[in-house]
Amino acid sequence: MDGRTRPDRIASVLRRIGADVVALQEVVGAGPRGGGHAEAIGAALGMGWVMTPARLLRDHQFGNAVLSRFPITDHVGHDLSWKTCEPRRLQRADIAIDGWTLHVYNVHLGTAILERRHQAERLATIVTDRHVTGPKLVLGDFNEWMRGLVTTLMSARLNSVDLGNYLPRRRTYPGLFPLLHLDHIYYAGRVEIVGIELPRTPLALMASDHLPLVADIRIG
Repeated sequence: MDGRTRPDRIASVLRRIGADVVALQEVVGAGPRGGGHAEAIGAALGMGWVMTPARLLRDHQFGNAVLSRFPITDHVGHDLSWKTCEPRRLQRADIAIDGWTLHVYNVHLGTAILERRHQAERLATIVTDRHVTGPKLVLGDFNEWMRGLVTTLMSARLNSVDLGNYLPRRRTYPGLFPLLHLDHIYYAGRVEIVGIELPRTPLALMASDHLPLVADIRIG
């Protein structure tokens, strides 16, 4: 809200939430002026992390990051860029949890309708790849606030979390006066959604323009 990006503030919000796995978008990574925000947030929380950069921002990596208290055993990036629009990448982090491998797909799709149409089929194909077995979570900023092609395809191929079943409101953006439901969660395999929260603390409103979407899940 104050136009500043401060990793210590973001880390404070995440520390209060206490999540074991975190998916972040629009993260500054390594560059000529140091390790970047992903490294700082991971160090502050004592969590391992991996990053999938989509482009450079002032000579630093810029993209998605997954943090985890559990071991991250593999990490893959997929290009979702379309024509001259801002480069976008899908991040997959494989996390070892109690004998299971949870595949976490961290999404940040484009803002243009034609761009998302291109990304929709590719995203749906990647996350339903039969060679990647086990429980899957697909989550992040889909930039789709109405039922477009992304929502239609993902809901047809995976289980969709309806925030209305858990919360009085589905909207997550902008945090101060939420008008749009941009952040979504899909899942497949032996995953059970136990609960959903949208923490709306003063610090969370200051740290990000999206409300943090928190899911309590059970695997296996």
